[in-house]
Amino acid sequence: MAVKPHGLDCRIKEQIIEDEVSGLTLQFDALPDGTFRLKISGDFPFGGRDWIFNSEGEEAGGGVGTCCTPRPSWLSAIP
Repeated sequence: MAVKPHGLDCRIKEQIIEDEVSGLTLQFDALPDGTFRLKISGDFPFGGRDWIFNSEGEEAGGGVGTCCTPRPSWLSAIP
């Protein structure tokens, strides 16, 4: 993975973004061990993708998710 030289930290709240145009769903999670996860779901032939980032914001792992995107009870449309 390439890290931008002198890259600044960016902060993203835990959230789920459903992009109706592309059909993609982006899910940002803070995990209990201090790492962070970006999950991308959509109509992919081999399943969605998960990326794990360490506490410094650098890629620490990833994988393929073959299940559907979870819909938490707190998720609702923006009025």
